[in-house]
Amino acid sequence: MATKTEKTVKAEKPSKTGGTSSPSAMKTLGNLSPAHGSNTKVKRLGRGTGSGLGKQAARGGKGQTARKGGGIPFGFEGGQMPLYRRLPKRGFHNHFRVEHNVVNLSELSQLAAGTKVTAELLKELNCLRIPGAPVKLLGKGKIDKALTISLHKVSASAKAAVEKAGGKVEEI
Repeated sequence: MATKTEKTVKAEKPSKTGGTSSPSAMKTLGNLSPAHGSNTKVKRLGRGTGSGLGKQAARGGKGQTARKGGGIPFGFEGGQMPLYRRLPKRGFHNHFRVEHNVVNLSELSQLAAGTKVTAELLKELNCLRIPGAPVKLLGKGKIDKALTISLHKVSASAKAAVEKAGGKVEEI
């Protein structure tokens, strides 16, 4: 029996997997354990009232919602004409509409004179918002450098401004 003057060394408490619980213990195949909370018991429903999940098995009361496959569809209003059918249809969606990446002349003012402006260059400069969409140049802003522009579409005002500055415009 140990006396008060003797220091007793506490043995490390073994974990559930057989290894030690000390944080410095090395992980081996013998002391691996699943992450906390990853192994949860299956909720066993309808196994008697003593389980806490008996009788109606956590499904609330009786009726349609308690049945297997039961429930009501989204938007169902109990037989009343649902809102999505009460409202009139409006508008038209054009399936052939092509959305363009819009670039203004003011965004090209940072480029050096004589630069060839292409969709690939604008993509590198992060000027395009919609990947893979064609590019259209608009005339907002001023340009005073001669640039060679090769894009999908160019507005008339942008074309005039580039040509006035001594550049070339080519639509691809």
